[in-house]
Amino acid sequence: MRHPRGTIRKILPPPGLPRTLAVQSLVYAIGNGAFLTGSVVFFSLYVGLTPVQIGIGLSAAGFVGLIGSMPFGHLADRIGGQRAWVIGATAEAAAFAAYPLADGFTLFLLVICAQTAAEAFANAGRVVYTAAAVPREGRVRVMAFTRAYLNVGFTIGSGLGAAALALDSRPGLLILVFAAAGGIAINAIFVARMPAVDRPVHDEGPRPSPWGVLRDHPYTASAVLIGVLWLHSTVWAEVLPLWAITMTDAPKPVLGALVALNTVMAVLLQVRAARGADTLHGATRLLRWSAIAAAVACPVVALSGQTHGWVTVAVLAAAVAMLTGTELWLSSAQWYLNTEVPPAGQRGAYTGLGKSVGGLGKMIGPAGFTILAIQTGGWGWWVIAGVFVLCGVACGPVIRWIERTPRNVALPV
Repeated sequence: MRHPRGTIRKILPPPGLPRTLAVQSLVYAIGNGAFLTGSVVFFSLYVGLTPVQIGIGLSAAGFVGLIGSMPFGHLADRIGGQRAWVIGATAEAAAFAAYPLADGFTLFLLVICAQTAAEAFANAGRVVYTAAAVPREGRVRVMAFTRAYLNVGFTIGSGLGAAALALDSRPGLLILVFAAAGGIAINAIFVARMPAVDRPVHDEGPRPSPWGVLRDHPYTASAVLIGVLWLHSTVWAEVLPLWAITMTDAPKPVLGALVALNTVMAVLLQVRAARGADTLHGATRLLRWSAIAAAVACPVVALSGQTHGWVTVAVLAAAVAMLTGTELWLSSAQWYLNTEVPPAGQRGAYTGLGKSVGGLGKMIGPAGFTILAIQTGGWGWWVIAGVFVLCGVACGPVIRWIERTPRNVALPV
């Protein structure tokens, strides 16, 4: 019989800063998850926007994240991760609190762009601070715990958001906004009380440009590779549900069960999936596994269009399990590449590059993959699988290119 203390050690991060980081992630995600559950409803019924206006605002916010990630990451490198994190989180909480005051499309556009910019700045600060404050041998594991707790928080927040929507009233909609503002503000207090760390010492000479990371061609190639692999989330969150509803006989409530499967796997397996990601060789292996899992999931989804009854449900569940594996392995490998490959004084800018590439993928991926999967009647799933296969083949050469490039060797911390 397994001793309870052993089980607790597996679900609780190590005491001290790792546990504080996990709790901070939980608090942040509860507030953010509550708002995300009903954000479109809030913008439509409380602010009074049309679907087109909401879409334009979301696209504008995505563009802000796309072009702002590298400059914000560079700024976080300059002023320190903790300071950037606190400033960004405080500004983000203020932006959420301002949503009820956005009376009209113009103010809504300004607030959502400000909120996205603040979120990008806070995220850059989080990566810079965590990499500087957590010892190298424990970074990936600590980040795995924080992501697991983030998923728990989003699950709790989604439930709170659903309860607020069930009130079917304007006060209920306000709860969504103030839950987000309050959760992120408390998160900022957590961050401000964390131990201070010294910023990395920069070499003498001209300061690097926020766009200078683009000249690091091996790392840029890896950012593109990872950005393409992250399109698996588009498959999971957008294309697969549409396919299940329109191209299979799966009952609609099954979608909720598939979301639950993804959430449970992400919470329970994230730390275990990060094992081995503390070396470049291990990160490469996890990247390759993530690509293989995503590639295999695509024809499995296509198969669900040919099955019936409970077999269809089982096939869709298998595909979701594979896509969740992609998420767990890919995120683990990315943590290593974000913290150990860049010079210590430029982690924010390097992470910003990855965010920008990922944002570009989110702009073109949904439409492209939906057309391939749905409009072709199913054979397009093989094309999507081919994209992930190419990523798997490219993993080794790209990471070896990074390894033999001296500029990419992380400075001592």
